[in-house]
Amino acid sequence: MTSREIVVSAFYKFAAIDDIDALRSELLARCIELEMFGSILIAPEGINGTIAGARDATDELFDWLRSDERFAELTTKESFTNEMPFKRMKVRRKNEIVTLRQDVDPTSVVGTYVDPADWNEVISDPEVFVIDTRNVEEISIGTFTGAVDPKTDAFSEFADWVDDTLDPSTHTKVAMFCTGGIRCEKASSYMLEKGFPEVLHLNGGILNYLEKVPAAESMWEGECFVFDERVSVDHNLNTGSYELCRGCRRVLEEGDKASPEFEDGVSCPACFGGLTPEKMESLRERHRQQRAAEARGERHVGQVLDS
Repeated sequence: MTSREIVVSAFYKFAAIDDIDALRSELLARCIELEMFGSILIAPEGINGTIAGARDATDELFDWLRSDERFAELTTKESFTNEMPFKRMKVRRKNEIVTLRQDVDPTSVVGTYVDPADWNEVISDPEVFVIDTRNVEEISIGTFTGAVDPKTDAFSEFADWVDDTLDPSTHTKVAMFCTGGIRCEKASSYMLEKGFPEVLHLNGGILNYLEKVPAAESMWEGECFVFDERVSVDHNLNTGSYELCRGCRRVLEEGDKASPEFEDGVSCPACFGGLTPEKMESLRERHRQQRAAEARGERHVGQVLDS
């Protein structure tokens, strides 16, 4: 694939799935056949993934998925890149496609969707309590003006934060957002069952907003964290300016790379002290192999199908 031909597709769909093993085997085979890379989760509650590939291959895969009536209305959020942002193709079985650890069903109870064109008006309303449902690290590189940061490290902590912080009688109108919309679907379902009278969420998430709303009209500040090798995207959905530490997968902040504890592909100030000499040498060797493969123009095609 040549420059800008790689389509990155983020997608999810809540639907009852009782043939998980058969579906994931066939899905992996289709992805490998079409030379797709990325990660897909399948659970009894639905499917969730981000994958990348050529335009025709992407269209063929989603045409096949939508031929299954459970995924007929599946939508994707697309962005484009010059380099493949994944190293392997993974299809995994999980208990949940997004982990909240609460007994909720977004297919039966869910908040009100807000189109990107209407989002600015919603979050500008002083009576609306705006929540960023993502984690601290994601929020640190970009969020909407005035949004509340729950200070969670994982989405599984969100329900406890709601229970400890919010009150349905006080927070009568809540608006939420996340990267692609999936966390908000579960979060809105949970909050409605807890008695919050009006819960809104951004349809298609931040990625849909960045695609649909012109930068000149945007209330988004910073970049948006994404779950692939690009790390972040800007308002034009182009690869952003952030990098990951390969030792701990933490987003590198300004100044981290200037630290003597930073080593490209190995460590950063956050993880340096916790890495054994053996682990650091293993990371160095992996980094050397990856660089050598890139120099030869090669790519490791991994296949993962596990639980």
